[in-house]
Amino acid sequence: MTVRPLIGVSTYLESGARWGVWELEAVLVPAGYPRLVQRAGGLACLLPPDGPGRAAEAVARLDGLVIAGGPDVDPARYGAERSPRTGPPAPERDAWELALIEAALAAGLPLLGVCRGMQLLNVALGGTLVQHLDGHAEVVGVFGGHPVKPVPGTLYGGIVPEELTVPTYHHQAVERLGEGLVPSAYAADGTVEAVELPSDRGWVLGVQWHPEMGEDLRVMRAMITAAS
Repeated sequence: MTVRPLIGVSTYLESGARWGVWELEAVLVPAGYPRLVQRAGGLACLLPPDGPGRAAEAVARLDGLVIAGGPDVDPARYGAERSPRTGPPAPERDAWELALIEAALAAGLPLLGVCRGMQLLNVALGGTLVQHLDGHAEVVGVFGGHPVKPVPGTLYGGIVPEELTVPTYHHQAVERLGEGLVPSAYAADGTVEAVELPSDRGWVLGVQWHPEMGEDLRVMRAMITAAS
């Protein structure tokens, strides 16, 4: 029997979620994330928020890690003052997911950051973020799309060698790259749309778009292969 790699997906805590007659605290992540892992051949494992000190123990039981999209990273994490257009902070989530990223990097675990996850990867490595840019989230609550162009010779460029229109929804982006990160895809306006670490640092990729909202499985399949 083929053993599918176990891919952890970060989740977040919502103070009130409703189902049936209940409205209670709930640990959530959009279903597209575990479905993407499953469609690409992996076994999805949802990681509820926990104390940062437990991140290494969680990571040790995984074959790969996905840091999901979500709210804005607290600007204090990269030494910036809060812009009026930056969303409210989620300090517990920031702390947990940064600890997961650091543990995955230390363990050499395949790591994929999606949107916020890419931004957190950049911050974890000492980078900074643009707190607002226009044109990448055109309608509130609706995913848009725009083309991204890969950088030849990169990990991402080897997975998806052609320009591709991807599902997008973000208003923040990489400003100064974190230590060791290299850009591997750009939008037409020059926004960095993917970052990665060199191959000698393991399989580490961040994408600004939302592959879980599209049909292209190549990025996730590449991660599954690396995790196998």
